[in-house]
Amino acid sequence: MSIRLADIKQFESLDLLARQLVEGFITGLHKSPYHGFSVEFAEHKLYNFGESTRHVDWKVYARTDRLYTKQFEEETNLRAQILLDVSNSMYYPKPGLDKIRFSVLCAASLAHLLTSQRDAVGLTTFSDEILYQSALKSTKTHLNQLLTQLSDLLGTPGKATTNVANVLHQIADKIHKRSLVILFSDMFQKSNDLDEIFGALQHLKHNKHEVLIFHVSDHKTELEFEFDDRPHRFIDLETNETIKLNPREIKDRYKQQMSQLYQDLKIRCGSYKIDLVEADISEPFEKILGAYLIKRKRMR
Repeated sequence: MSIRLADIKQFESLDLLARQLVEGFITGLHKSPYHGFSVEFAEHKLYNFGESTRHVDWKVYARTDRLYTKQFEEETNLRAQILLDVSNSMYYPKPGLDKIRFSVLCAASLAHLLTSQRDAVGLTTFSDEILYQSALKSTKTHLNQLLTQLSDLLGTPGKATTNVANVLHQIADKIHKRSLVILFSDMFQKSNDLDEIFGALQHLKHNKHEVLIFHVSDHKTELEFEFDDRPHRFIDLETNETIKLNPREIKDRYKQQMSQLYQDLKIRCGSYKIDLVEADISEPFEKILGAYLIKRKRMR
């Protein structure tokens, strides 16, 4: 059964919710294109004497006179760094049904899934600078620490703006081994300069990292500009700039400009071989887990 943000009570345990989302997703895998992902053959590795001979590939031994074992995807390790935008705009549109809560639940679910696969996961939260950065580990204790950190984000937002580009450059300099960088952000920053953002993304790609972007939005209002036909007061959550107008007066122009912005994002991500997923906060969480799983399989 699909679960959406609107189905979840505001004060439910993040650990329990994340576990339920992952377990529900895995249970449904046998009905999906992802069936068998945890037991599919991935690659060979040299046999170490003393190991079980259960997975020795005797056909390869016959050809090479060397012992190799089959390594399966459930045995392979991934390093994943989850980057979470916690600037003011992520707390839109309202408490309990905002982009930050959606992103926190997604990040918690991915952390659960990664840990269950014995993959190393780290968490970085940021606004215009890095606010928190964990180590990369695959232990249950580490997972609990990440969940505690994520839970703390569900309170009152601060007064921070966003600088995605600056943070991505810092991350690229700090991560030394090839990793999967998973970014949750609405991609709004003060300059709205895509050249800056993609210069930083290119930095990650140049360092051999894979990148998966979840572009988080409230599709109904932020893309379609669906508001009642009456005057509204709009406040920029990061600059506090205010304007009063009737949405109908600018709706067509707004939608055109936003459509162009997102089209530019898609084209540039495609040219850099970066996976971009539109993460509408009204859609089921399974879409996020499925997109991650597809990305993980491509990295083999």
